[in-house]
Amino acid sequence: MKKPVAILTAALLLAFCFPCPAGAVPEDVTARAAIVIEAESGRVIYGKNENARLPMASTTKIMTALITLESGDLDSEFTVDSEAVKTEGSSMGLREGDIVSKRDLCIGMLLPSGNDAANCAAVRVGGSIEGFTELMNKKAMEMGLTSTHFVTPSGLHYREHYSTARDMAVLASYALKNPDFAAICGQKTLQLDFGNPPYKRSLVNTNKLLGFYSGCIGVKTGFTDEAGRCLVSAAERNGVRLICVTLHAPNDWKEHRELLDYGFSVTSRRKFESSCVYETVLAGGVRDRIKLVPARDPEYTYIEGAGQEITCTLTVPPMIYAPVKAGDVKGEAVLYDCGKEIARIPMTAAEDVPAGGTVPPKKQGITDLIVSRIKEIIVRRKQLNS
Repeated sequence: MKKPVAILTAALLLAFCFPCPAGAVPEDVTARAAIVIEAESGRVIYGKNENARLPMASTTKIMTALITLESGDLDSEFTVDSEAVKTEGSSMGLREGDIVSKRDLCIGMLLPSGNDAANCAAVRVGGSIEGFTELMNKKAMEMGLTSTHFVTPSGLHYREHYSTARDMAVLASYALKNPDFAAICGQKTLQLDFGNPPYKRSLVNTNKLLGFYSGCIGVKTGFTDEAGRCLVSAAERNGVRLICVTLHAPNDWKEHRELLDYGFSVTSRRKFESSCVYETVLAGGVRDRIKLVPARDPEYTYIEGAGQEITCTLTVPPMIYAPVKAGDVKGEAVLYDCGKEIARIPMTAAEDVPAGGTVPPKKQGITDLIVSRIKEIIVRRKQLNS
């Protein structure tokens, strides 16, 4: 039987839940579609035709690399598929018979944007390019990317291969939570040993923002004649992470700098002001109560002019048994922005409490304590909402 838990909610009402902030925005954005989102909450800070379905070229490889990395067994070596290496466009330099790992291929597709790397990873993970694109579309649906459809793992142009600026921003935000993905896409250059026999070579990232935009952490470039210049970027400053996407943008480097600068000008990290400290019943200890505190300060990203209602739900047991040591995890605090989860923080014991009291009987004693605890929860809820 699951242990009962006490759930309490505190709220910080900042305004109404409007989607976008007020204020001056960059002028003359030439991209056919563009968006800036705050990665934690997914809130849109700037948008232009962000829901328009357009080709996205090699930014497709964000999904290809993500699925490959999630497939596991990244460092076992194998021989590349002889047909998969035969593709047009950008390349990591694979040849028939080369020996690589899936990690090598992810580096090859995220840095020099190798179409050969994307195809070889697809065959290795999905059994075939067609089988892998099925995995890509399935993953897109699971992520709620309802305006995205993949035909190739590389991003070469097909009429039914498309996405939106909004979907690509959501995808990038998700992908950056994968430690391997984040570690690869944020590198300007990486050295690999591959081939047959393997030899050292350096791969250079096509994302120039890594070199000249402060705080840039990735993620991917793209280009075809039909899609134009496409760019998905991410940057962090002072604890705020932003994702910017432009599709068919003649001047993408400049516009990403301006859009990200604007995003950072209207965002900042703030502490959740309502108290998340809580006392619960302690059984079998030298005291009958114990204080639980967040393992770190609950924080959220404030967006100027974007109505936010920040709430915190505490999930804690109605009773804890001694002994307890300071720092022991005994519950969880969850922050929400207008109902969307933005952070999870462990609730920990504030101090050591040794055993020493009388442990209550396993039947009626516990029942009485739980009933008493529920009454306390009701009172505390009224206090929080008053």
